[in-house]
Amino acid sequence: MSFQVSAVASPSLNPVPETTRRSANYHPSIWGDRFLTYASEFPETDNEKIQLQLQELKKEVRKMLMAPGEKSSEKLNFIDAIHRLGVSYHFENEIQQILQTLHDSHDHEDDDDDDDLYNVALRFRLLRQHGYYSSSDTFTKFKDSNGNFKKSLINDAQGMLSLYEAIHLRVHGEDILDEALVFTATHLESVATHLSPLLASQVSHALKQPIHKGLPRLEARYYFSIYPQDASHHEVLLTFAKLDFNLLQKLHQKELSEIARWWKDCNFSRELPFIRDRVVECYFWILGVYFEPEYLLARRMLTKVIAMTSIIDDIYDVYGTLEELELFTEAIERWDIGAVDQLPEYMKVCYRALLDVYSEMDQKIGEGRSYRARYAREAMKNQVRAYFHEAKWFHKKHIPTLDEYMRIALVTSAYSMLATTSLVGMGDIVTKDAFEWLFSDPKMVRASAVVCRLMDDIVSHKFEQKRGHVASAVECYTKQHGATEEEAIDEFGKEITDAWKDINEECRYPTTVPMPVVMRILNLARVIDVVYKDADGYTHAGIVLKDFVASLLVDPVPL
Repeated sequence: MSFQVSAVASPSLNPVPETTRRSANYHPSIWGDRFLTYASEFPETDNEKIQLQLQELKKEVRKMLMAPGEKSSEKLNFIDAIHRLGVSYHFENEIQQILQTLHDSHDHEDDDDDDDLYNVALRFRLLRQHGYYSSSDTFTKFKDSNGNFKKSLINDAQGMLSLYEAIHLRVHGEDILDEALVFTATHLESVATHLSPLLASQVSHALKQPIHKGLPRLEARYYFSIYPQDASHHEVLLTFAKLDFNLLQKLHQKELSEIARWWKDCNFSRELPFIRDRVVECYFWILGVYFEPEYLLARRMLTKVIAMTSIIDDIYDVYGTLEELELFTEAIERWDIGAVDQLPEYMKVCYRALLDVYSEMDQKIGEGRSYRARYAREAMKNQVRAYFHEAKWFHKKHIPTLDEYMRIALVTSAYSMLATTSLVGMGDIVTKDAFEWLFSDPKMVRASAVVCRLMDDIVSHKFEQKRGHVASAVECYTKQHGATEEEAIDEFGKEITDAWKDINEECRYPTTVPMPVVMRILNLARVIDVVYKDADGYTHAGIVLKDFVASLLVDPVPL
């Protein structure tokens, strides 16, 4: 553990005792003031030309998408390309209409591609991706008389890859897909070195980051290098997707510059030097939740909230004394600027900024939606209560049982709070019922929190225990069960797999809340899979997230 010591100088004969504080020695922001100013490369006239070009290309893509007479496999491949290039949000109604028709009619039609693993798996994945039921029994035809997957499939790398991608939408009780995961992962790894460079790249990428658990913008950035090498690719679609990506990137850069200015004006880095200075990474996180233009207001609100949550987390985890944390918790319960007087100076900075963020939220959403901000505030209060609970554990050196730990740690994962706040700036599709649903601890939110908490604890517990931190799930499990760290991590891997099956079940029609609400929670889980896959990418942002941030927010796609 490393220490940062702050002492209050006093002329008194009885000086105030020095307060010894922990320090995590977080690295400073790797971006500095890079995003502070926004400078568009395009003059306004060029921007208008690009918009007109985009509209024309969009019409052409829609015409191709809705063209009659194509085989279903060709239509599905086109839809898949639209998805993977990151422009499906332009054609949601059209894609839904096509897939609804396919879902309703497929059982009654003979399809020439029914014995082709690639196409069967693609159809299965796209239907499930859009909330439609598709039976996993469709894959039994690819087993032999002994109940094993046919050995001939090993020579069909493209088909195995398609099946591997489809498997990640599995739900509970689908043993055939559990078997298929072992089969495809094992054989894809073994044949990868014998494939063409293009297919080998796709296999390697999928084994690390399956489409279903990836962030659409990052996956699009990767697919831009793959799609042109497909002999059946459509230049019109590719050009449209590249222009759309770059135009959206400009919008995101402008948003980030405004958020970076807010962060700079609050002077957090100087006033609170112990925190993680990660406002750029916070914006990247929220860009994973929604990147579409219509969610601009929602993104700004949620980015500020997650940035404030990061500060509060560091106050509770690293810097605050137990007495100070009790004061801060009481102030949050009051939610009144008058409570600031009872706080130490460094906490006043955070408390004022937090109340300002929620006050701005109230103003932006308008009177008719004021209930949304009330839910958001209550979610933040729940968050802080849980932080304080963990802080008391740490100061008492208490290692809870795993069940005891998870009850609190699922809250401190922040996923229920972020899910709630993600809805505040969205449109009319969000109603009070959606917030009531979130506050009922629904299976999907709980499963997302399990993914977050366990993936975070697996990759960060060693670093955190060195500098002093409440016991993680790993320490709780090993102490309770007399197990090794490896055994704990294996068990948590199974729980994460089960949690994803829960998430997938909740993404199937009929959903309890509208699909755009469900998608926010799914996307929150996806961010975790990307950011915490091999390391704590948020805390150690210079190692893990640097290239991801650059690909979405710095480097345009070459046209």
